[in-house]
Amino acid sequence: WDETHFGKMGSYYINRTFFFDVHPPLGKMLIGLAGYLSGYDGTFPFQKPGDRYEQHNYMGMRGVRLCRLFCAFLGSCLVPFAYLTVLELSKSLPAALLTAFILIFDTGCITLSQYILLDPILMFFLMAAVLSMVKCNSCADRPFSASWWFWLSLTGVNLAGAMGVKFVGLFVVLLVGLNTVYDLWDLLGNLSLSLVMFGKHLLARVLCLIVLPLALYTAMFAVHFAVLNKSGPGDGFFSSAFQSQLIGNNLHNVSIPE
Repeated sequence: WDETHFGKMGSYYINRTFFFDVHPPLGKMLIGLAGYLSGYDGTFPFQKPGDRYEQHNYMGMRGVRLCRLFCAFLGSCLVPFAYLTVLELSKSLPAALLTAFILIFDTGCITLSQYILLDPILMFFLMAAVLSMVKCNSCADRPFSASWWFWLSLTGVNLAGAMGVKFVGLFVVLLVGLNTVYDLWDLLGNLSLSLVMFGKHLLARVLCLIVLPLALYTAMFAVHFAVLNKSGPGDGFFSSAFQSQLIGNNLHNVSIPE
């Protein structure tokens, strides 16, 4: 059912047609990009569930069987992400393998990953954020090293990705936030650590886990509005001044007082 919505929105990006949706733009932009790179021209109407694709090239937007393209590829990444996360947390190879096999044979995960949906994209960023957080925690004994900075920054990038696909991504932001508070509280109680060094730890986390995600999240909307410059079904949700900037709108290039 949702393929008719998100597939259509991917077509809107390819055709640069403005629309409005309750979810942030990243997931739909990635769907549109995948379709564009695979040769899809954005002409399929996506009118109702079950419509045949016929001659339209949908392989880049919908994972079919062994073609792990985009959504299917992102869904398949959940298995190594889960494996590495559990292995890092437990140091147990059997536990990590069991986790991986559970996901490999999970029917729901397989089903969600083979359609044009936001769910595999969201789950990719959610699990990537957890993995990078766990990896960063493992570098706690060598703070400010290259690997520490890499995993901390990557955590921020994945947080922005999760929030940029669906607002449900807020839950992983909460998880990383609680982990960061616990980590900082532990550092504050370390009497061998100076307040200056604690301040550096705090500043690093503010930059990588707050400033960086917010900057990336804002940039997503900048790209969203830059790409969708033609009049479409989402015009009416915005002001007349905004509509005057959309090509093809009745108010295009009309001078409108503030």
